[in-house]
Amino acid sequence: MAETADKTPEAWRREMVEALKALDALNGMDLPASLERALLEVPRHLFAPGADLEAAHSPFAAVETKWDERGIALSSVSAPQVQAMMLAQARIEPGMRVLEIGSGGYNAALIAELVGPSGRVVSLDIDPEVTERARKLLAGAGYPQVRVITADGTEGAPWQAPFDRIVVTAGAWDIPPAWRDQLTDTGRLVVPLRMRSLTRSVAFRRRGERLVGDSALICGFVPMQGAGARAEEVVLANGDESVGLRFDDGAPADPSLLDNAVRGPRAEAWSGVEVGRQEPIAGLQLYLATHLSGFCLMSVDPEADTGPVRPSNPHFSMAAVQGDSFAYLLVRRTPDGAGVEYGVHAFGAHRKGLAEEVCGLLAAWDRLHRGGDGPQITAYPASTPDEDLEGDAVIDKEHVRIALAWPKGA
Repeated sequence: MAETADKTPEAWRREMVEALKALDALNGMDLPASLERALLEVPRHLFAPGADLEAAHSPFAAVETKWDERGIALSSVSAPQVQAMMLAQARIEPGMRVLEIGSGGYNAALIAELVGPSGRVVSLDIDPEVTERARKLLAGAGYPQVRVITADGTEGAPWQAPFDRIVVTAGAWDIPPAWRDQLTDTGRLVVPLRMRSLTRSVAFRRRGERLVGDSALICGFVPMQGAGARAEEVVLANGDESVGLRFDDGAPADPSLLDNAVRGPRAEAWSGVEVGRQEPIAGLQLYLATHLSGFCLMSVDPEADTGPVRPSNPHFSMAAVQGDSFAYLLVRRTPDGAGVEYGVHAFGAHRKGLAEEVCGLLAAWDRLHRGGDGPQITAYPASTPDEDLEGDAVIDKEHVRIALAWPKGA
């Protein structure tokens, strides 16, 4: 955004909306006219009083509002791109009853604009400081009708149910039964759901006891607190903190088996699978996460000497641990410079076999699913037996079983 000293908040909002429309910020979805009007109407800067006008209206940047003692964000005003994307997924209409889980004020104000005077908006958060701040900001911005409640989001708001829409604005590892049960029979739940350490904003439609997804888009959120909190487990592959492997579930029972892996020889293999610079790979990430045993995410300290561990991206690499061996994906530029090719570095006694397995899965995705719409994601109650699940892969959580069914590619 070009900086203009005398630019009004209204002008900043217009520029923000135009940027969202011009850059296809909603991952292929159109910006609904009602949502565009809401983005232009709600004074976003009032909900980010610590930020200047430019920072408050940056289309792709969140504004952090509370931190813990280590400086990790506990609450934020999400980036306009993420909020617009999720509200487009929610398909909110005038007169609807909407529950927002995770308060901040701004998103609830957008929802209030979408439901209009005949609708109802309830916003709840576990943190009393956050809810008190949200109440003040909403009232000051002209949205006193939004009811803000201090409560654990996993319980929803049963005294206000049922809801036509539930929008979760904190990263969730699971889907508590309350979220499904407090929806109307045709209601929609939009939730940033973590699956094998990958977060997707999934829009679910209620179908009885099931929740059937119809879109899943990449996003990132501050994690839930309270009963819904779930920390990742970190395994140190180098004996120190220079190489960390993050597991959502299925962490190795004996991480010490990896102690000597990175000190031994490295296997390198290239898959022949090439992707263009702008080609979306969200489907590939989910495919590997649900088909590669021991899947995890690797990050390395870019300032440390990590020896032969040389990922293309030190902050995010898809990886896997199997017994005494581990591997991670990397890329190299294609000869014509138009894209990259996927390869594998593997370590440990079974490094060659693991590298071949990863390359085989890359080839399978390329052959069977590339260009498709990604998997159909369905959340079943945790008690659902295997024979009643429809999918190629299943991720078990405490309250639900997430089934992913992969269509053939285009």
